[in-house]
Amino acid sequence: MDQFTINLLFVGASFAIYIGIAIWARAGSTSEFYAAGRGVHPVTNGMATAADWMSAASFISMAGLIAFTGYDNSTFLMGWTGGYVLLALLLAPYLRKFGKFTVSEFIGDRFYSQTARMVAVLCLIVASLTYVIGQMTGVGVAFGRFLEVNNTTGLLIGACVVFAYAVFGGMKGVTYTQVAQYVVLIMAYTIPAIFISLQLTGNPIPALGLFGEHTASGEPLLAKLDAIVTELGFREYTMHHGDTFNMVLFTLSLMIGTAGLPHVIMRFFTVPKVSDARWSAGWALVFIALLYLTAPAVGAMARLNISEMMWPNGGIDGGAVTVQQIEEEERYDWMATWQKTGLLGWEDKNGDGRIQYYNDANPDMQTLAAEKGWQGNELTNFNRDILVLANPEIANLPGWVIGLVAAGGLAAALSTAAGLLLAISSAVSHDLIKGAVNPRISERGELLSARVAMAVAIVVATYLGLNPPGFAAQTVALAFGLAAASIFPALMMGIFSTRINNTGAVAGMLAGLVVTLVYIFLHKGWFFIPDTNSFTDANPLLGTVQSTSFGAVGAAINFTVAYLVAGMTKATPEEIKELVESVRIPRGASAAQDH
Repeated sequence: MDQFTINLLFVGASFAIYIGIAIWARAGSTSEFYAAGRGVHPVTNGMATAADWMSAASFISMAGLIAFTGYDNSTFLMGWTGGYVLLALLLAPYLRKFGKFTVSEFIGDRFYSQTARMVAVLCLIVASLTYVIGQMTGVGVAFGRFLEVNNTTGLLIGACVVFAYAVFGGMKGVTYTQVAQYVVLIMAYTIPAIFISLQLTGNPIPALGLFGEHTASGEPLLAKLDAIVTELGFREYTMHHGDTFNMVLFTLSLMIGTAGLPHVIMRFFTVPKVSDARWSAGWALVFIALLYLTAPAVGAMARLNISEMMWPNGGIDGGAVTVQQIEEEERYDWMATWQKTGLLGWEDKNGDGRIQYYNDANPDMQTLAAEKGWQGNELTNFNRDILVLANPEIANLPGWVIGLVAAGGLAAALSTAAGLLLAISSAVSHDLIKGAVNPRISERGELLSARVAMAVAIVVATYLGLNPPGFAAQTVALAFGLAAASIFPALMMGIFSTRINNTGAVAGMLAGLVVTLVYIFLHKGWFFIPDTNSFTDANPLLGTVQSTSFGAVGAAINFTVAYLVAGMTKATPEEIKELVESVRIPRGASAAQDH
C-alpha cells in the first residue's frame, strides 16, 4: 500500500469520527450551543481544553521554530505554559461562578455597560480572527502535504471540513469532537518522537533523550547539535543570542495573552460547578504537559537529522548531498514530496551537482564559500511549519506513523479552529445581535445567526490564511498580544478591583487594542496586506520591541488608562461592588441560565 493511500485511510477515519460525533452531539438549544448544557465532566473538559489549546501553533509550528532558532524560542514553551497556570488560578473559577455564557457577557454585566460589552465583542473578534488565521495556515500545510496538493487547495479543503462539523455541533459537538482529537494528536506527536529518540539516543523518553548521549558519536546530543550548526555558520543551538528585554516582553505577552483567550475561557463555562472548573484546569495541564515536554526534543532531533542529511559525509569537509542522491535515494523521497506543496525548495546555484546548506549571511561562511566556489545557501526554502509533519519521513519511520502524524496535525489545527470560530459566532449572535441589535430574537433565530456568523468567519479566515503575516506560531503570537492588551486586563480588573468603573474599562480596552493593533500593522502590514508595513521585526519602531512582544506593553497601557479614567469619573455602584466581592468567594455557582 502506498503512502498516499495510508494517509487517506488515517485522515479519512479520523474525519469520519469527528463528523459522526458532531452529528451525535448536535446542539439543539442555545445552552448546548454555547456551553454544552453545562454538563461536561472535568476530565472530559480537561482533555477537550487541551485539544482546544494545543493548536496548529503547538503541534505543527512550535517545534519547527525551536528547531531553527534553538534556546531563544523556548519563550513559546515558557509563555504558553505559564499563561495557562495564570488562567487556571486567577480567572477560570471566578468566571464560571459568574454563570454566564461568554466573556463579553461577563464584561458587560460586571461593568454595567452595554458599551463595555460591545467593545469586548470587538476585542474578542479581532484577537480570535487573528488566531484562526494561524490555524487555517496550519490546515493548509497539513492538507497540502498529505493530499499531495498545493497549499491553497489544502487550505480550501480544510475550511470545508471545519464548516461541516463546527457549524452544526456548537460547543456540545465541539467538546466531544475535541476529546477524540486530543487522543489522535497526542499519539501522533509522541509516537514519532519516541521512535526518533530511540534511533538517536537509545532512550524511549524524548525529554530525557534530549539530554542524553548521541549513540552514533558518543557525544551528548546537544553538544553534537551545537557542533554541527556552528560548523555551518549558524549560532549555537543551546545559547541565548537575542535581546533579553524583548524576550521577557514576549514571554509575558504570551502568558497574559493565554489568560485572556476567549475560546479557552469558554471551556470553563461548560462544567457544572466552580470546583469542576478548577479540576478541569488541572487535568488540562496534565494533558498539555505530555506534548510540551516532548516539543524541545522533537525540534532538536529534527534539526540534527536535517543537518546530517544535507551533509551526509561527515560535515563540510566530506561534501554536501548530491542532486543525484536526492533524486534517487529512498531516504530523500520526503524532499520531492514536500517540494510539491511549495513549502520546500532547493537549487544547484553553482552547477556542481551538490546542494550546499549553510548560513550564507555569516561573514566567515562567505569567505569559505568564496574559496570553495559556492554561490550561497542552496536549500532555498524550508518553511518552519513543515518540520513536525515531515519529521517521520526525515527519520525514515514506517508509513503508518506518517499517516498518524497526518491525522494528528489536522486534529490539532481543526480542534482549535472550531473553538475559535465558536467564540466568534457566540460573540456575534449572543452578545451583538441578542445583546444589542435584537434582544427579542427567538432561540431558533439566535442559533441560525450563530451559524451564519461562523460561516462568515471561516470565509474571512480562509482568505487571510492564504497570505498569513508569518508562520503559524508567529501569527498566533500576534493574537496572544491582542488578547493580552485588550481582554486580560479587563477580566483581571473586573474580578479583583472594585475601583474600575464602566468608563475606565471601556477606555482601557480601546487604548490597549488600538495601540497594539497599530503597532502590529506597522510591522506586519495594514490589515496584514503584504508590503504595506513601515517597519520590520528585525528593525522595530521602539528599540528592540518586536510586534509579537508588544502585547505586554499594550496591557500596561490598558491598566494605566483604565485606572486614570476611573479615578476621574463616577465611582462604581455599590451593587456592582457587592457582585465583585461575591464572585471572588469560591463557593457554588449561579444556576445555568438560558438566555
